[in-house]
Amino acid sequence: MNKETLMTKFFLSVFLFLSLWGYSQENLPLIPIPKQIEFKNEYFELDKNTVIFSPNPNSFEALFLKEIIQAKTGLDLKISSNYSNKNSIQFIIQIPDTTEFDRESYLLSIAKNKVHISSSTNQGLFYGIQTFLQLIPFQKVDKLAIQGQIISDAPKYKWRGMHLDVSRHFFSIDFIKKYIDYIAMYKMNTFHWHLTDDQGWRIEIKRYPKLTEVGAWRKGSMVGHYNEQKFDTIRYGGFYTQEEIKEVVKYAQKRHVTIVPEIEMPGHSLAALAAYPEFSCTIGSFEVAKGWGVFEDVFCPKDETFVFLENVLAEIINLFPSEYIHIGGDESPKVRWKSCQHCQSLIKKEGLQDEHELQSYFIQRIEKFVNSKGRKIIGWDEILEGGLAPNAAVMSWRGTEGGIAAAKQKHFVVMSPGSHCYFDHYQGDPKNEPIAFGGYTTAEKVYAFNPTPNELSTEEATYILGAQANVWTEYIETPKHVEYMIMPRMAALSEVLWGTANASNYKNFEKRLIKHFDFYEKRGINYSKAIYEVTTEVSSGIDGVEFNLKAVNPKGIHFTIDGSEPTKNAMIYTKPISVTKSCIIKAAYFENEKQKSNTIEQTFNINKSSGKKITLVHQPHENYGIGGSFTLVDGMKGNPAKFGRDWLGFSGNDVIAIIDLDAMETISKIKLNVLKSTGSWIYYPKEIEFLISEDGSTFISVKKFSKDEIEKFNGSIEGIFKNTKAKYIKVLAKNLGIIPDGNPGAGSNAWLFMDEISVE
Repeated sequence: MNKETLMTKFFLSVFLFLSLWGYSQENLPLIPIPKQIEFKNEYFELDKNTVIFSPNPNSFEALFLKEIIQAKTGLDLKISSNYSNKNSIQFIIQIPDTTEFDRESYLLSIAKNKVHISSSTNQGLFYGIQTFLQLIPFQKVDKLAIQGQIISDAPKYKWRGMHLDVSRHFFSIDFIKKYIDYIAMYKMNTFHWHLTDDQGWRIEIKRYPKLTEVGAWRKGSMVGHYNEQKFDTIRYGGFYTQEEIKEVVKYAQKRHVTIVPEIEMPGHSLAALAAYPEFSCTIGSFEVAKGWGVFEDVFCPKDETFVFLENVLAEIINLFPSEYIHIGGDESPKVRWKSCQHCQSLIKKEGLQDEHELQSYFIQRIEKFVNSKGRKIIGWDEILEGGLAPNAAVMSWRGTEGGIAAAKQKHFVVMSPGSHCYFDHYQGDPKNEPIAFGGYTTAEKVYAFNPTPNELSTEEATYILGAQANVWTEYIETPKHVEYMIMPRMAALSEVLWGTANASNYKNFEKRLIKHFDFYEKRGINYSKAIYEVTTEVSSGIDGVEFNLKAVNPKGIHFTIDGSEPTKNAMIYTKPISVTKSCIIKAAYFENEKQKSNTIEQTFNINKSSGKKITLVHQPHENYGIGGSFTLVDGMKGNPAKFGRDWLGFSGNDVIAIIDLDAMETISKIKLNVLKSTGSWIYYPKEIEFLISEDGSTFISVKKFSKDEIEKFNGSIEGIFKNTKAKYIKVLAKNLGIIPDGNPGAGSNAWLFMDEISVE
């Protein structure tokens, strides 16, 4: 080796040593951030002579650490069971003298010559390894200096999960393993595997082969958005054999991930009924669903159906060692039960009040069987309706209300509200994102999630097991798209569930998260860069609105107000943009004169209502309420194909809005848009009425639109007036209410979606 090479290696070593010192002290690249960190004024040097000491040199944890260090740095470390004081990474299992201990806690100590990773269990040891690995950059080196520190850590919540729907779109065993790797990487511990639904049955049941021979395959799929109602004719499907299931379960167990299987019942069962129609109420012939949404044909609660389901669950229980078995229970229309002679006779025989109590009877009967096998059931929050099964846990998805109700009844709860935990929702500006279900859930919003509602007492809060994110795949066809939807939002959720998230200091998390992007790229993970996107807020301004822009570094925002593309030479954002007339604003985020984000574009239609005070009698649902009432007067019209942040959604409630124009104005037009997407249970209102007032107390009706007229105008409503003056405008839109039988979502509250109310 020549002198020049020696000097190069010396300077490289010094560079790494010094850069990692600052890197470690100021911004540890750790997610989730540990509970306690104490820095030491020394460094551990990782090199080819470092030895991994493990009581069992063939343990998964030791082999895992060796494999990842080699993949990141190129260093091939030896594993030994013979303890030594020399440069080493040492595993220590400390058996506690009590049965009351945290199996997931660990202690990581990094000193000059050794790293100690200690825990009472291999699971805690594995989490300590994951933390240590995050301190190692993805860079080929001969030596690496790591800041000395002592980390004492343990999670807050027991259930830290990710869900994946493999029914709407099917994913290979190889990708399922990769998904489990992602879960383990962020110290999450539960994989909720949604294996059956109307669009496909994805698991082999040996006693009922037609479940996969017939139920695993559909004759085509919906393409495009639900509103378009377009389908292809390509046969689609797939399923997992029981041997593959065993393989995945074993793979997950090594990584300390519990797989909770979901078998949907009594609804979302069309794929099963296509295979075995005798378990329906009509005994009709069925096809596996091609489209998305909710279907009226469900399992009929007769003895032969329960025998079938118990036999299915017996095989499921033999395959999955999880404490909980998920039995669905959501979105089960009662139409067939209402007209079924057997169901009505059963209601009378059992002294039930209605079909909701019949569903409770169904769930309780299934629970008794599952309990007899030493397991517990968990179901979506609809299982609360008609009475909760005695030992059931509840997964709260329609908000947190179901979880609160269950916890108050002393039932365990997993929170999964659509407002924060639906990763099939948009995470960036819908204009720049691939088609998604709807909503608008950024990484920052996920990070602000609190799984334990303030409404619960200290005792009631102990029933909150934790939370999970759900990935429904109607619009997600490929593994790369799944990765895009979960990364980096699952990193944000992992810190929430570890219990160390600080929503008031999101910027600190954001800095740590950006450091993980290099790892994503090196491992080929297709992550979303929406975090770099310019995000917007609109507030009231003088004669219009104020357009506020935010980014990782606001000084990097460049924008235009004439509709042209922003470049590094465009105006630099320094303060909120005053929008007093209609225009198109475009903005993008730049670093080092290079554009890092997509260009965001916003069209403003400024009118007499823009920026004015508006009040709502009923507030929008938390899932679709970004911007609150001001969304209706912010000058921005929503995209009907992407009902994300520019729409307000009301579940079961009327829209009653009053706009204060500040002064008497001559009114010639009042315009607004309402949305219809029946597969998402969004329906036009029964009636829309415009009223005006001079004093804000006495209102005069000036225009009404019937449901037929709303349909005729495709939800684009415009009232034209002559010589009309008013200071106050009132808009009343009457919600459809309970969705009638024969329609998607029958028996549930209809959604009413509305955007901009314009006054000219």
